[in-house]
Amino acid sequence: MRPFLDKVMPEAWQAAEAFSSAIRAAVLERGLSIQESELIKLRTSQINACAFCVDLHAREARQAGLVQQQLDLLPVWRETDVFDERRRAVLAVAEATASLPVTEESEADLWGARAVLGEEAFVAAEWVAVTINTFNRISILSQHPVRPRGADGRIVR
Repeated sequence: MRPFLDKVMPEAWQAAEAFSSAIRAAVLERGLSIQESELIKLRTSQINACAFCVDLHAREARQAGLVQQQLDLLPVWRETDVFDERRRAVLAVAEATASLPVTEESEADLWGARAVLGEEAFVAAEWVAVTINTFNRISILSQHPVRPRGADGRIVR
């Protein structure tokens, strides 16, 4: 079992948490909603195959009011009409930033997202994606476990 990065260097974890809190506050001021932020976090975590973060952000997305159908269809969002233009834009940002380097196709997606979101919300979306990519790597390298939960969302022991 690998050491948990957050437990072995708690001061680094606290700095990461402070960074995340600062980004959370700044993106709300720039017009990105909590639901849009959660879509970015969840889609990025899916792409990065971070089970711990997928579990966490699926729960947080539901708490933020995202409907289950959108959460279910998230991996195939491009093939559906259940996401409005803004949500499609933030999902494009999530995918482009999770799969570096930026390709011509993802660059086009980013330009399209910027046109929909405006510069400030677009940059806010990129910061959310940068932040969740960091946390995905921390959880993956630490092999943070996903604990089984019951229908009520509580951890099953």
